[in-house]
Amino acid sequence: MNTVLIILAIVCLVIGALGSVLPVLPGPPLAWVGLLIASFTPYVEISTGMLVVTAVMAVVIGVIDYVVPSLSTKRFGGSKYGIWGCNIGLIISIIGLPFGPQGVLGVMLWPFIGALVGEYLKSHELRPALKAATGAFVGFLGGTFIKTAYCLVLLAVVVAKMVF
Repeated sequence: MNTVLIILAIVCLVIGALGSVLPVLPGPPLAWVGLLIASFTPYVEISTGMLVVTAVMAVVIGVIDYVVPSLSTKRFGGSKYGIWGCNIGLIISIIGLPFGPQGVLGVMLWPFIGALVGEYLKSHELRPALKAATGAFVGFLGGTFIKTAYCLVLLAVVVAKMVF
């Protein structure tokens, strides 16, 4: 039974890491479930405190993932129009997720397109609109980096505790 739990935990952790890059899969929550499953085996001792802290981190990272593109749009000089466009693009991408490859690409493209359109509607100039839209894309990349790092750290913790 312990072998089955370890295999299931590793599968959850690996799929969670993949889910950090593939928006269709919930990366950090799935990786945390893998950590939780591993903690039920005698091979991986994980304290309740660590489980709570990593669970809170998974929730915070999930929220940050949707906030960072808007903040980055603002940081790159976007106005309220660009930020609203980015947020509308995020909503469109979330709605589009179940619809195949468009959904996967949509998570990257819709916030960019939304910020571009929103900022262009305000300024009627392409250069500031592209700058704000680039901020949305940089925010997406930052969120993806944070999710991937979190999932890989959880995977490393489980593997290290099994080996050592």
